[in-house]
Amino acid sequence: MCGIYGLVALKPGAACAPADLRAMAALTVHRGPDDEGAYVADGVALGMRRLSIIDLAGGHQPIANEDETVWVVCNGEIYNFREVRADLIARGHRFRTASDAEVVVHLYEEYGLDCVAHMTGMFGFALWDGPRRRLVLGRDRLGVKPIYIHVHDGRLIFASEIKAILEVMGVEAALDPVALEDYLSYGYSANERTLLAGIEKLPPASLLVCENGEVSVHTYWQPPAEADESLSEVQWAERVRATIENAVAMEMVADVPLGAFLSGGIDSSAVVAMMARHSDRPVRTYSIGFDTGAAGSYYNELPYAREVAALFKTQHREIMVRPDVVGLLPMLIWHMDEPIADSAFITTYLVAKFAREDVKVILSGVGGDELFGGYRRYLGDYYAGRYNRLPAWMRKAVIAPLARALPADRHSPLTNLSRYARAFVESSDRPFEERYRGYVRVFGEAALDRLLRAGRRGEIDSLEAAFRIAVDGDGLNRLMRVDLMTQLPNDLLVLTDKMTMATSLECRVPLLNHELVELSARLPADLRIRGGRLKHMLKLALRDVLPETILNRKKRGFGAPIGAWLKKELTPLVHTLLSREAVERRGLFDWTVVAETVALHEAGREDHTDHLLSLINLEVWARLYLDWRTPDDVALELGAAVAREGGGGMKAGAA
Repeated sequence: MCGIYGLVALKPGAACAPADLRAMAALTVHRGPDDEGAYVADGVALGMRRLSIIDLAGGHQPIANEDETVWVVCNGEIYNFREVRADLIARGHRFRTASDAEVVVHLYEEYGLDCVAHMTGMFGFALWDGPRRRLVLGRDRLGVKPIYIHVHDGRLIFASEIKAILEVMGVEAALDPVALEDYLSYGYSANERTLLAGIEKLPPASLLVCENGEVSVHTYWQPPAEADESLSEVQWAERVRATIENAVAMEMVADVPLGAFLSGGIDSSAVVAMMARHSDRPVRTYSIGFDTGAAGSYYNELPYAREVAALFKTQHREIMVRPDVVGLLPMLIWHMDEPIADSAFITTYLVAKFAREDVKVILSGVGGDELFGGYRRYLGDYYAGRYNRLPAWMRKAVIAPLARALPADRHSPLTNLSRYARAFVESSDRPFEERYRGYVRVFGEAALDRLLRAGRRGEIDSLEAAFRIAVDGDGLNRLMRVDLMTQLPNDLLVLTDKMTMATSLECRVPLLNHELVELSARLPADLRIRGGRLKHMLKLALRDVLPETILNRKKRGFGAPIGAWLKKELTPLVHTLLSREAVERRGLFDWTVVAETVALHEAGREDHTDHLLSLINLEVWARLYLDWRTPDDVALELGAAVAREGGGGMKAGAA
C-alpha cells in the first residue's frame, strides 16, 4: 500500500520537474511513511510513498523490468502475485524482489494492456514504457484504490490524492458547479468529476493510456448482467460460502500484523469467521461504540461484536467515543479530498486509528450489502407490488396524508421505521428508476432549484447515466450494478481508503474480490432477497458459520448518530458554518433555504441529517481547498466560534 503520483509530458518541452514530484510526495506521507522513491526521465516523472506490507526490505519502488525500460509504481496489493510470479518465471522472466508490485511490470511485458486481466487485487498503478514513451494508469475493477488525473500546461498529472495534484506549480483550485450539483443531489461526487474543476477520477476497471500526446481511457471489466438459473439453492449456498472463504484467505497474505473491523453485522462477522479458519493465532478484532446518550446507544453494536469475538476466540478490543467533531472535521475532510454526506467517515477514521496501534493491515466487510442485497431500498419493488394492490383512493386520500405526518428521524427504531415508510409512500407511484433515485437523493430537483443561487443546471444525473448503462438483467441486478458504479466507489470505498490511509493503515475488502462480485451478479433476484428477507442467499450460505442472533439481527449502518448531534452537541457548529454571514460570503446558496433546512431538522419535523451534513462538510472543504487554509487553522476558527456559542468538547476512550 502506498500513494503514487507523477507527471508525463503531452507535448515537447512540457516540464516534469523533480521539484513538483517532491512537493507531491510531501503531501502523501501519511499513505506511505516507510519509504519514498522516484523515477525521472525525459518527459516523465513517477513517484511513490510506501507503506511496507510485503517484502519489507526488498520492495522499494519504482520497480523496473530486467533491462530497466519499463517502470512501475503501484498502490495496493496484487493478491495472486505468487501464482502469477511462478507462471512468469516459467515463461523466462527474472525477478529482483519478492514484492507483489513487481508482477505488474512483467505481466505488462508478457501481455501488454491485457496485463490487468491476470491480476486479482486492489490497485492503482502507473507504468512507464520507455521505448514506446507510453504511460499506462490502471485502476482495480471495483475502484478500491483511487487515481485522480488532471491535464495542465501540456502535462498529464496523476496522484492517489487530489491534494498532491494541487501541489504542482501552476495548478489552481476552482469549484466545478456541475459537480457541485451532483454532490448536493447524492451527498458525494457520484461520477468521474470531482468538486475541483478539471480534476477527475480514473473510473474503476479502467486503463488510461497516454502515448504520442494522446490520452485514451477504456473499460476492461464489467460484472455479468444475466442471472444464472441453472443452480439449485443449495448449490448456490455452497458456492457462495466457498468463494467468500477463498477470498478472505487470499487477502490474509502479509508480512506484518493484520486484524479485522468487527461491527457484529453479518458481513464483518463472515470475514472474521473465515479469518479464524485460516489463522494459526487469534484474529485481532476492533469495534467502536458511541457514548452519547440514547442516539449513541441505538448505533451501539458492541454486544453483537462481543458475541462474534467470543465465538471465534479473537483478540478483541473496543473503543467507546464521544468524538471531538469540531476538532476532527477539518482534518478528516482534508484527508478525504472532497466532502461527503456520510457519517461513516468519522467512524471509520476513529476505529482505524485505534486499530493502527496494533496492526498495519485490516480486513473489512465493506461491499456485502451491494453484492447480496442488504439495503432496505432494495425492497422497494417488493413492497410496491403489494402496496399498489390497495385502492387508489385509499393510497392518495388516506395513507399519503398520514405518511406525510409521520416523524422523520433515524436515531430510534420507531422513528427510523417511520422515516422509511414515509419515503416509500411518497415514491411508490413513480417509475422504477425514479423511485430508486428518490430513495438515495439528498436534495431533490425542486429543492436544488430553491437552494442554488445560480439555479439548477441539470447537466448531469449520475444515477440516470448509470441506469442507462445497467439496462440488462432483472431489476435487483440493475440496482446492484448502479450501486457498483456510483455509491460503492465514490462514497463507501473512497471514505474507506482515505480514512484508513489517514492513519497509515491498509484496509482490504475481501467481499469485493472480483470473482465473488461476478458470482453474486449471477444470483437470481429471488435468491438474493426472498419475501422481504434481505441477504437471503448470504444468510443461507453462512447458516452453519454464524449464529442466528447475528444472521437475523436488525441492520445498523456503520455510521455515527450525527443527526442527533446536529440537534444538540453540534448545534453551535451548524450555526457557525451555516450562518447567514458564512453562507452569503460563499455565495452559492440562498440563505433562507439553508435556514429553513436547519430549523426543520432541529424541530424534528424533517430528518435533514444528510442535507445538513452535505452543507456543513462542503463549507469546511471550501475553507480548506478553495480558500487554501490549513486544517489546524480551520479547526481553531471553528473551536473559537463554537466556544462563543456555548458548545462543549467530546472525548474518546478505549478498552
